[in-house]
Amino acid sequence: MLSYQHAYHAGGPADVHKHMVLAELLTLLTRKKRGISYAETHAGRGLYDLASPEAAKTGEAAHGIARLRPAPSTPYARAISTVWSAHGPTAYPGSPLVAASLLRPQDSMTLMELHPAENTALRLAMRESTAAIHRRDGYEGVLALAPLKPRKGLVLVDPSYEVKTEYEDAARFVRQLIAKWPEAAVLVWYPLLPAGRHADLLEGLAPLAPIRDEVRFTPEPERGMTGSGLALANAPYGAEAIFSETHDAAAGVFVPA
Repeated sequence: MLSYQHAYHAGGPADVHKHMVLAELLTLLTRKKRGISYAETHAGRGLYDLASPEAAKTGEAAHGIARLRPAPSTPYARAISTVWSAHGPTAYPGSPLVAASLLRPQDSMTLMELHPAENTALRLAMRESTAAIHRRDGYEGVLALAPLKPRKGLVLVDPSYEVKTEYEDAARFVRQLIAKWPEAAVLVWYPLLPAGRHADLLEGLAPLAPIRDEVRFTPEPERGMTGSGLALANAPYGAEAIFSETHDAAAGVFVPA
């Protein structure tokens, strides 16, 4: 939805969960010299200021990145450190900058962001990268370009889920993408809400037998999102260990669901 802006939620527990796993997956996929392709369907603006009025309004970062002290040697910590060095201690990277800090010259990045203001901010945040940035529907855009080169790849699907049908839409996209690009792993983030609407997403992904990871936030919010989920289709070898390791690394921010 064009009304959604992630600046209100940047650095919160859901971001911590998503970005820790994303950083570890990218590190896993780049262990070999062969290049990979990384793509996002809903890239956002790429860089956020946790001192901004938007972040202050929700205070989510205080329950996420502000409570976490990741080990300096971890990929996630290295990504955070890179962004702090360039933009100051109140900066927080969106997934495009997390990826940019870990990808190599032989790797490619393709980012989709339809929101006009977010797309403009994304181009500014990524101006020093070689990422291909498109202002188009993320599902349509990635499907049109797939399979990307290099053929080994990772795609992050991270919609706002403001509309109920987005859960089914996301699952349909993943099925279509893997049918067209079987070398790609696809990581789908979803919120855990009292209404349990993510069940439609998981049902749609079931034929792909994804590995899943769900965590509950601590303390649990009185309303709204109570946890974060990730489903990884076409998972590379070693991905299951990544999910279990993130639980231990983020004790105090979230717990296994």
